[in-house]
Amino acid sequence: MTMDKGIVNINAVDRVVVVGGGTAGWMTAAAMSRYFNNGRRKVTVVESDAIGTVGVGEATIPPIKNFNAMLDIPENEFLKATRGTFKLGIEFVNWGQQGDRYFHPFGTYGQDLHGIQFHQLFLREAARGTAGSISDYSMSTVAAALGRFGRPAPGAKSLVSQMAYAFHFDAGLYAAYLRKMAEQQGAGRVEGRIVQVHRNGESGDVTSVELESGVIVEGDLFVDCSGFRGLLIEEALETGYEDWSHWLPMDSALAMPTANVGSPPPFTRATAHTAGWQWRIPLQHRTGNGHVFSSAYMQAEEAERILRDHVEGEPLADPRLLRFTTGMRKKAWNHNVISLGLSAGFIEPLESTSIHLIQNGIARLFALFPEKAISPVERDEYNRGMRELYEDVRDFIILHYKATQRGDSEFWRYVRDMDVPESLARKIELWRLHGRIFRENAELFTMPSWTAVMLGQNIWPERYDPIADTLDEQRVASAMAQMREGYRATAQALPSQEEFLRQSGAWYDEKSTVAAMPGGFR
Repeated sequence: MTMDKGIVNINAVDRVVVVGGGTAGWMTAAAMSRYFNNGRRKVTVVESDAIGTVGVGEATIPPIKNFNAMLDIPENEFLKATRGTFKLGIEFVNWGQQGDRYFHPFGTYGQDLHGIQFHQLFLREAARGTAGSISDYSMSTVAAALGRFGRPAPGAKSLVSQMAYAFHFDAGLYAAYLRKMAEQQGAGRVEGRIVQVHRNGESGDVTSVELESGVIVEGDLFVDCSGFRGLLIEEALETGYEDWSHWLPMDSALAMPTANVGSPPPFTRATAHTAGWQWRIPLQHRTGNGHVFSSAYMQAEEAERILRDHVEGEPLADPRLLRFTTGMRKKAWNHNVISLGLSAGFIEPLESTSIHLIQNGIARLFALFPEKAISPVERDEYNRGMRELYEDVRDFIILHYKATQRGDSEFWRYVRDMDVPESLARKIELWRLHGRIFRENAELFTMPSWTAVMLGQNIWPERYDPIADTLDEQRVASAMAQMREGYRATAQALPSQEEFLRQSGAWYDEKSTVAAMPGGFR
C-alpha cells in the first residue's frame, strides 16, 4: 500500500539505541543519523566515559573510502583531523621463512592481455626466468618502496589510477570526528554505565537499558557496540560464540605508541616473531606498534621484551595488554539486537579488516533494515552474509600461518602442520596445481591479494595455466618490460607521502587552529 507523506507507519523502527561508543558505535551513529532525517526517527548512543575503548585499530583497507564518501567526509579534512596517513598495502617480514620480505599491495598487478590473467603470464615468464619479481608489476608496491604517493584525478588514465589506497589514522580521533558529525545530525548521547537490560516477557526482545543513575533508555532496535563483553548480544541474549582459536591461536596483544623516527612511510608492516607478529602503523604524529602473540607459546613478559627490542622510536607510553578469543558470535543479529565491532567477533588485525567488518555490518543493516516486527527471513539473511564475510576473512588470515616454511619454534611448527578449513584447503590446492584463484560470493579479498600472499610465502604452482601459452612469447615479454618501466618511472615522479599530505592541506600542524568541522557542517 502506498502511503501519503503525512501518514505515519506505526510499524517503523523509530528509536535506535547504540550501546557503546568507540569506533563501532560512532560509525553506526554517524551513518544512521545521516539517513534518519524524517524528523521522527532518533538515534541514541549510550556510553560511559569510565569504560575505555580498545582503540588500537588504526589501519584500514580501501573500502573505508566508500564509507567516508557515503557520509560526505572530505578526504583531506578527515586526514588532518585524525592525523592520518595513506596506506598502499602491507609489508610482511619473516613469514615464509626468516629473512623473507614481501608486499601485499592494494590495487592490481600488471594488466591482463587478451583476456588472460596477468598473474598467469607472470608465472609463465617466471618459468622462463625473465619475469623479475611480482612486486615490479604493482603500482602500489613500487610507490610504497620509494615512500611515494599520488592520488589520481577523476577519470585519469595514468598508471597512478592502478594504485589503490586506504588509511592509517588515530582511531580515537576518528571516533571523536564521527561523534561530532553524528550529534550535529541529530544523534543523542546518554552518559552512564548500563546496569540492567530489560526484555519483553513474550518476545524476548530488548525493550530498554537501565543506567546506574536510574535513567532508562528505551528503543525499538539496539546495536551492541559494547566491545568484547557483548553486553546485549551475549550477556543479555546468551547468543553464543564460535571459537576459531584452533586455527588462529593468537589470544593476546601488546600495544605501544612510539615517536616517529622519520617521514611516515605509506604502508603497514607486519613482522613475524617466535610466537606471533608485530605491527607498525605510521601516523603523522606517532607510530602505532603492537605485538600479537599466543599465550600458549609465549609469556607476556617475553612478548613485551620482543616488542620493546624491535620498535624504532622512543616509547610514548607503556605497553597495554589486550586479551581476546578469535571467532564470532553464532548470530550477529539476535532478536532485535545487532552486534557490530568487537561484540560481533574478533579476527586479529593482520590484514586490517576490523573496521571493514563494522562498515560492512552497517551497510548490510541498511540493506535489510527492519520494521518493529522483525522478519526472521531478513534477519537470517543478515546473519548468513556476515558469517560468509567473517569466514572469508578467517580463511585469508589462516593462509598467512599455514603457508609458512618456518620450523624454528613450536608455534610455527603447529600452524604450518595444522589442518585448515576445507574452504581454504580447496583454494590452496587450486593454486598449487595451476595458479588458479576463484572468488566466491561477495568475497572480500581479490585475486591480487591471494597472489601476493601465495607467492610471497613461497607457494609456487606446479604449472601455470596452459591458456597462457596461446600468446606470443616475444610480445608478452615486451609488454611486461614496458609495464615494469612504466611503474618505476611513474613512481619516481611522485612526491613523498609527507609532501603530498602537506601540499593537499591534509597535514596537521599543532600550531594551527583546531581542525575543521566534519564535512557539511562548517
